[in-house]
Amino acid sequence: MLLCIIPADGLADTPGSMVECVKIEDDAERLKCYDQQAGRKSVESSPEIGLAQKTPKEKSEKFSYLSRLWELDDEIRRDKYAISLHHSNYILPFTSNDSPNVDPIREADPTKDLKKEEVIFQLSLKIKLWQDIFGKEMDLWVGYTQRSFWQLYNFDDSSPFRETNYEPELLLNFRTDYSLLGFKGRFINVGFNHQSNGQTEPLSRSWNRVVTNFGFEKDNLTLLLKGWYRFPENAEDDDNPDIEDYLGYGEVQTYYFLKKHRFGVMWRNNLKSHHNRGSLQLEWSFPLIERVSGFIQYFNGYGESLLDYNHSVNRIGIGFILTDWN
Repeated sequence: MLLCIIPADGLADTPGSMVECVKIEDDAERLKCYDQQAGRKSVESSPEIGLAQKTPKEKSEKFSYLSRLWELDDEIRRDKYAISLHHSNYILPFTSNDSPNVDPIREADPTKDLKKEEVIFQLSLKIKLWQDIFGKEMDLWVGYTQRSFWQLYNFDDSSPFRETNYEPELLLNFRTDYSLLGFKGRFINVGFNHQSNGQTEPLSRSWNRVVTNFGFEKDNLTLLLKGWYRFPENAEDDDNPDIEDYLGYGEVQTYYFLKKHRFGVMWRNNLKSHHNRGSLQLEWSFPLIERVSGFIQYFNGYGESLLDYNHSVNRIGIGFILTDWN
């Protein structure tokens, strides 16, 4: 365009640097050259334009683990019927248990035996059924968790599944914002929980509970306090009448996040001075690829599964876990 406006013979009177600008083929570079010759600030050096260009956030705001898990902040809330992760989803292709619980297995079939080595995997999802109930800060969720114990290395018995625990639950989640002992209370949820292993006698185990869960966080530390009350059952229908003597009435679970690592501790105890029983679970998740982390889990105590609710387990396993905290 400038070549059309400026007469050819006029280029002789144009400073040499302007002539050089005309020769530049790239539009942006040619415009920058003209601005420099005219004494104007280029687009890149203009502070106003520079700020305008940086208006969109280069990095999305970081939300906490609990916020993403329960959609506690408005910016990440989705509509109802959205499916999301619930508890941890993982697979431990190799675990070793020092003391497998063979007694109930042999009660059902005296010829059966158990290997110390086992595969364990857990699938856990939840769906939001009702968002902002009556315009309040609460949502209704339905969750489902399935944990399986697979005797993959028991080739003599055709690698059977030793047990699978099924755990559906209905939870009313209250989004909260309060402080307690330096922690920020992010949610309280209450609901109904059913857990069973879907087997027939003598291997059948099940119970129904009212559950209450509190979620707290402070910087990179997350604290979950869980409590429950078991619905009473008739003595003739109850296949695990003393389960509370081993699992107690609640548990404490905490996570600490360090960069892309997650360290977890779960502690449970019946809080009885006589016949005190409990369990401890330690976890370490370390980064591998974008959505999958390496996973090491150690469990010691009672209640790792329903079939083992009254049997002490000492197990360590290694595998992979879906990353839902980055």
